[in-house]
Amino acid sequence: MQGSNAEKTISARALDKLVAAHDGDVALLYLYRLQSGSRDPEQAAEALCRTMREIGEAEEKLRRLALLPEDSPEAQAPAAGTARRALLPPAEEPPEYLAEDVTRRSREDPAFSAILAEAARVMGRNLSSNDTKVLFGVYDYLGLPAEVVFMLLSYCAEQFNERYGSSRRPSARAIEKLAYEWARQEILTLEQAESYITAQKERRGETGRIKALLNIYGRELTATEEKYIASWLDMGFHEEAIAIAYDRTLTQTNALKWPYLNKILLSWHEKGLHTAREIEEKDGRRPAPRRGAQGEQKPVDMDALRKIIDKI
Repeated sequence: MQGSNAEKTISARALDKLVAAHDGDVALLYLYRLQSGSRDPEQAAEALCRTMREIGEAEEKLRRLALLPEDSPEAQAPAAGTARRALLPPAEEPPEYLAEDVTRRSREDPAFSAILAEAARVMGRNLSSNDTKVLFGVYDYLGLPAEVVFMLLSYCAEQFNERYGSSRRPSARAIEKLAYEWARQEILTLEQAESYITAQKERRGETGRIKALLNIYGRELTATEEKYIASWLDMGFHEEAIAIAYDRTLTQTNALKWPYLNKILLSWHEKGLHTAREIEEKDGRRPAPRRGAQGEQKPVDMDALRKIIDKI
């Protein structure tokens, strides 16, 4: 696409976001502003044959997606030494949708209709009007592609089944909470979603094994305990290293003292020790030989030793 002075291109990342937005007005406004460089909403409304309300809504959505051409990295390269603007996370509260608008989209948009059907299956009940609004916010406001929403629904159901058993199903709010987490991490494709789910499953497996080696059974970890374990894994500690720290904690305190255990691991992290082998080699804590007052090892009195043996 040609601008007034130079060729302007759209990155694959911007295209992914525009497709995921499910909104033709958003795509049209993005292209218009990128081509013309104009920021005047009245000019945009006239050029695109849209009302000012439609232009305002499209501009707000572009802002949430960090795709306003004049301030996005796709439109212009930043000057040398200038930091790029950080992408703002979506607001925690989506706009208040009208029931008739949501109902209309559920009739006219096959993808959204399929999402509602799958959500009802995952949640194990018919959807209420509020459920439908929440799910529409996930689809429309967060701009997650339909195929990604399907994977999100499946993953959310799997999480609830693992944690609570088959008797409890996820709510619309639980689905929304996970959707916001994915949106903040910009999980917009199936590949990104699959990578995220794989990493989360691996982390849960590691956490479960550490929970077992700490002899925690019959209960869930508290939020603070999960944060401790997550920080140790993020620092790169192997399970065997955590087991050594746990053993030392029990030896010194006769109990599982999380702050004490954490202090041991932090000290090893500062020294760059993260595996059992590294710890044994550089922090083995072998007992020192007994020494005299001047720091020299006392010699063994053989005569005294023989007298003791003779008496025995």
